[in-house]
Amino acid sequence: MNKKPVETIMGILVLAVAAFFAYFAYNVSDLQVVKGYDVTAKFLKVGGLTVGSDVRINGIKVGTVIAQNLDNEDYTAEIKMSIAPDIQLPVDSVASIVGDGLMGDKFIKLEPGHAKTMLKNGDTIQNTKDFKTLEDMVGEIIFMVTDNGSENQ
Repeated sequence: MNKKPVETIMGILVLAVAAFFAYFAYNVSDLQVVKGYDVTAKFLKVGGLTVGSDVRINGIKVGTVIAQNLDNEDYTAEIKMSIAPDIQLPVDSVASIVGDGLMGDKFIKLEPGHAKTMLKNGDTIQNTKDFKTLEDMVGEIIFMVTDNGSENQ
């Protein structure tokens, strides 16, 4: 069992390159939790949104979903997110749950409002739009088509 030192050195080198690659992939993939101030939003349906999902403005990640809870009083989903400290959101901002395409991951899309007052740590976003499933959208289209047909008769 005399191993050659070259094989041992090559094995160590391969492990070092693999560790560097894993570290590089983690940093580039933007998987880190954004640390900043926390805000909450309430939704009726979250449609597959998970802890760790992105919070984005115009497609750019500005936060992370850090918790999900069910409100025992009105049974709404309470989503807590951490927003980067350099992003100041007006109190009339809108939060909606959307997906990356048909099969993509869900994330929270923020649309900043125009109010002069800004959200602070612990505040709640009042304007929310629930996630619409494919079934919901097809149902709305069918309803619009059948409703328009009955008005013309």
